[in-house]
Amino acid sequence: MVQHEKFMRRCLELAELGAGLVSPNPMVGAVVVHDGKIIGEGYHQKYGEAHAEVNAIAQVTSKFDNPDELLRQSVIYVSLEPCAHYGKTPPCADLIIKHQIPLVVVGTRDPFAQVDGKGIEKLKAAGIEVITGVLETECQWLNRRFFTKVQKHRPYIILKWAQTSDGYFASDDSSQLWITGVESRKLVHKWRSEEDAILVGKNTVAIDNPRLNVRYWEGRSPKRVVIDRRLELNKQSNVFDQSVETLIFNEIEFNVDGKNRFIALEDFDRYVPQYILYQLYLQDIQSVIIEGGAHTLQTFIEAGLWDEARIFTGKTVLTKGIKSPQITGIIADESLIGDDRLQVLHNK
Repeated sequence: MVQHEKFMRRCLELAELGAGLVSPNPMVGAVVVHDGKIIGEGYHQKYGEAHAEVNAIAQVTSKFDNPDELLRQSVIYVSLEPCAHYGKTPPCADLIIKHQIPLVVVGTRDPFAQVDGKGIEKLKAAGIEVITGVLETECQWLNRRFFTKVQKHRPYIILKWAQTSDGYFASDDSSQLWITGVESRKLVHKWRSEEDAILVGKNTVAIDNPRLNVRYWEGRSPKRVVIDRRLELNKQSNVFDQSVETLIFNEIEFNVDGKNRFIALEDFDRYVPQYILYQLYLQDIQSVIIEGGAHTLQTFIEAGLWDEARIFTGKTVLTKGIKSPQITGIIADESLIGDDRLQVLHNK
């Protein structure tokens, strides 16, 4: 089992390289092991392209003169159950059967209905031995966004905000205030590159005129989600610049203007977080990072609709202003980012 865990950890390392690139698919890593040595490895690199198992087997095929013989004597480790259905690509279970790999070690089953257990069943029916549940908790955590979307029919939700050392979110005079340092801002842009969408309320756009992109990090900017009930925002605001798809939730109109999509909710007085998240789920958005303002964050907190909260506390003292959101959860991590303290909470 120790040997299995060693190679599964490598699968997890590889899988994580697909962060921000494979959604709405899960991140998956695979390694092919022969006589205790890795002879091929791969990961799912981009949505719609080859899966991890395909890339790992292809590496064996390209590196060796006798790949078929080696594969018939090898073990393939994969962090998520091999698929058994035709999607964007053919079933990975069929590929493993074709190459007669005798043992497959799986981190966790795939919760997606078209796969769940079917890949394992197909492999076993072909006479292949399958071991499951190796580092299962770690494999599920890596794909917590995917599992949340499949099992809860909503995106995985990360709350993020910065607060002063005396617990204020912003000044009360609508002036812009930087609470955190450049190191924290770079980290936030890295986080943005890893999520499908970023959500803010109307006041955040009106006061800060943010671009909500990843200019401090190399990566893909997320889709933008704006809550503007009465469509009061200036159409020249940065969020409407057509650089990425932007969803504007309101109570007035359904409309499409280039990459800006206006989505009207029937009831803006009740269940707004629920309605918005279900619409995002229908758009195949797997994860959302909510960055403000304080009222928007508190609304999702009070609805119980959050999974992680990432809270920066800077050294700034404000003495008065808009109080930070109030939240309780399980403390998962605390660290220093430059001069700022970062606390990560998980929802109980």
